[in-house]
Amino acid sequence: MKEESKPIIILLVEDDESHAVLITRALEDVEVPKRIYWVTDGEEALDYLFHRGAYTDMDKSPRPDLIILDLRLPKRDGQEVLQEIKKSEELRHIPVVILTNSMKEEDEVLAYSNYVNSYLHKPTNFRDFSGLVQEVGAYWLIRNQHPDVGM
Repeated sequence: MKEESKPIIILLVEDDESHAVLITRALEDVEVPKRIYWVTDGEEALDYLFHRGAYTDMDKSPRPDLIILDLRLPKRDGQEVLQEIKKSEELRHIPVVILTNSMKEEDEVLAYSNYVNSYLHKPTNFRDFSGLVQEVGAYWLIRNQHPDVGM
């Protein structure tokens, strides 16, 4: 369980700016200390996670406690990012929640075969979208208990 004073680090991987803003605002309503880092493509997500390129300073790109990942991303798609995360001894323990517009069953099956922690469809209605993100935030940031493995 996280210390009360230590903010929870969330990496948001989302190429749609309007979705990123909505997700960030909804997560702000979850009353725990948190910092949200937003990247816009799969390659940038991997650079952040593996401290490459612009993300070599670990103080500016801390290890996330939760990753919210879209599937349809430029450069490298969400499935590729998920595979790299779960292959990494240092990163595989980080919960990954896929939040996507994809309604393809094969996307869901592939994500679970790659050990995603949760797979959710983005609602088209603003209120439902915001409510879903708040529920995800409340679950992963408050209710879910997990050890600080590898932190």
